[in-house]
Amino acid sequence: MAESGLQFQTQISAEGALTLSLVNVDFPDPKEDEVLVRVEASPINPSDLGLLFGPADMSSAEYSEVNGLPQVKAMVPEPMLRHIGARAGHALPAGNEGAGTVIQAGASAEAQQLMGKTVAILGGAMYSQYRVMKVSQCLLMNEGVTAKEGASCFVNPLTALGMVETMRLEGHSALLHTAAASNLGQMLVKICLADGVPLVNVVRRDEHVALLKGLGAQHALNSSDPEFMKHLVSALTETDATLGFDATGGGTLAGQILTAMEVAQNAKMGEFSRYGSTTYKQVYIYGGLERSATTLNRSFGMAWGLGGWLLTPFLQKIGHDGAQALRQRVADEITTTFASQYTQEISLAGMLSQDNLETYAKQATGEKYLVVPQG
Repeated sequence: MAESGLQFQTQISAEGALTLSLVNVDFPDPKEDEVLVRVEASPINPSDLGLLFGPADMSSAEYSEVNGLPQVKAMVPEPMLRHIGARAGHALPAGNEGAGTVIQAGASAEAQQLMGKTVAILGGAMYSQYRVMKVSQCLLMNEGVTAKEGASCFVNPLTALGMVETMRLEGHSALLHTAAASNLGQMLVKICLADGVPLVNVVRRDEHVALLKGLGAQHALNSSDPEFMKHLVSALTETDATLGFDATGGGTLAGQILTAMEVAQNAKMGEFSRYGSTTYKQVYIYGGLERSATTLNRSFGMAWGLGGWLLTPFLQKIGHDGAQALRQRVADEITTTFASQYTQEISLAGMLSQDNLETYAKQATGEKYLVVPQG
């Protein structure tokens, strides 16, 4: 018997009008190799916000109610209209990941084995009360793990693990990470401690330094400190980190990291070179917390790189077996290494309240929201 329920949808018209709404949707019975999941928890990650809001100016948002359901409207500024692209006019469901209980299963043995079990999903459209998924896209939670505990099984844990695996694949021996007090950053600290990987953490507030030190981090630096560059060079010299992952994206931080890496590596060279250190230094931008232009001062020689890093292409690169090994580690450590902390739980309707939306749209460290679609 097909289920019906609410689904969060985001749509931008060709004229630049963004509409966020809840829609009643019929969810079909699962096919042979599919299951129907009652979605019970789904986090709001920074990676979700790009689809939710697009390039719209949310400071102009208007809040209303249509047919008893909340709705939010905002406009895309004129200079940003070219960024709407192919999504113009299409109502898109949102929510990268989540977890819930399998309430219907297809005829295959694999599907039947999941009946009544708690599974985590990375499949999009998770801000819904139900979701039909292929068995291969479901990660079975260990006995006793709840949907709320398993809701953040993919984006943050696999990104943190992917950073360490990228380090190994590209021949580096230590890491640097910015915005490091986030849920993802705390996971990375735990992974690196467990795996013996030197890690330099960069944050923006003293209380975040204390938080990471409390987790066991050896190097936690405040980028607002007047002597930040001095401390950064010292930490990079000690750890020999030549690979960084930057969640801010804009501003001068990526250039500062490359410069500090160059100073640290230059000090280890036996002779002067007009081209700088021959040790290759790489910074990957994987987020956009800072929306200004990325500024480089080019004071880091010629052996360097700045690029983008995304989880999905990385998982494709390492193949099915490699990705499955990482997923299994997450499942086995979801209540320890990969446990997530949330500041608030909200319903689907709560996503469209002004107070909640204005808070989670800021992407502030320590303000992580969990959506409970059945609430």
